[in-house]
Amino acid sequence: MDTLDGMKTVVAVVETGSFTAASERLNISKALASKYVGEVEKHLNVRLFHRSTRKLALTEAGKSYYQRALPLLEEFTELEDSVTGEQSSPQGLLRVSAPVAFGEMELAPLIPQFMEQHKDIRLEIILSNSMVDMVEEGIDVRIRVGGVDDSSLIARHLKTLPLILCAAPTYLKQHGRPQTAQDISQHNCIIDSNFRIGKQWPIISPTGKAESINVNTRIAASSPSAVKEIAVAGGGIGMVPRFIVEPALEQGLLEEVLPGFSTLEFGLFALYPHRRYLPKKVRCFIDFLVGEFSD
Repeated sequence: MDTLDGMKTVVAVVETGSFTAASERLNISKALASKYVGEVEKHLNVRLFHRSTRKLALTEAGKSYYQRALPLLEEFTELEDSVTGEQSSPQGLLRVSAPVAFGEMELAPLIPQFMEQHKDIRLEIILSNSMVDMVEEGIDVRIRVGGVDDSSLIARHLKTLPLILCAAPTYLKQHGRPQTAQDISQHNCIIDSNFRIGKQWPIISPTGKAESINVNTRIAASSPSAVKEIAVAGGGIGMVPRFIVEPALEQGLLEEVLPGFSTLEFGLFALYPHRRYLPKKVRCFIDFLVGEFSD
């Protein structure tokens, strides 16, 4: 066993919480991951993990090993990059997490371009609207829409994503077209339950007058794409990120409600862990995102 492979395996087991997840992160078999950890323990003559049928827990020696191994692995990565310099292209597995709708509609179409530029990188995209533990899940870069409240991460702002009010032409023909912010309260509205605002929709007029409208709703969905589809089917007025409804607007399936007014807007961020040294594969992906999405 190479000492470095053993060190990487111990760190992966600590951060993922299991041999199975660690083996998946490292792209090796579970048996090999277990063997590497066992050989590190044998070499050091200490037990790094308490093993049971139900859980895996670090020993005090394991905690000490992990804390000291992290900076060593960072230094090794930095050493490799500094020696090879520009002669070496970014390489290895890059794991990127993104919200489902943004990942499918905005990020995925750009991936072939990134892969063409960086032929030695293997890329795994994990699409999820749930909370993500970057360390435990081995995520290198997390793309997030909305606020950032984790001080252990560096947040690179990419752009601002405005939301708009929209509805199907058939719905507007049947129920009338709102002319003022207060008119929205007389319509059927579709709630995105991911938003903390609930039924209180903030609407700003072209003159800058801000109002909080208590909307009437019988439908809530935890996906902006679902809100869009319900609106297209005539279910009412939805508040949706513009990038999600842009194709439907162009096709005439939806129409903007109260054009000239504005409502919520979210920040688009690239998140990555606080580290003294950032691997080259992460740096090049962040630079790519900035180039494609930055305002």
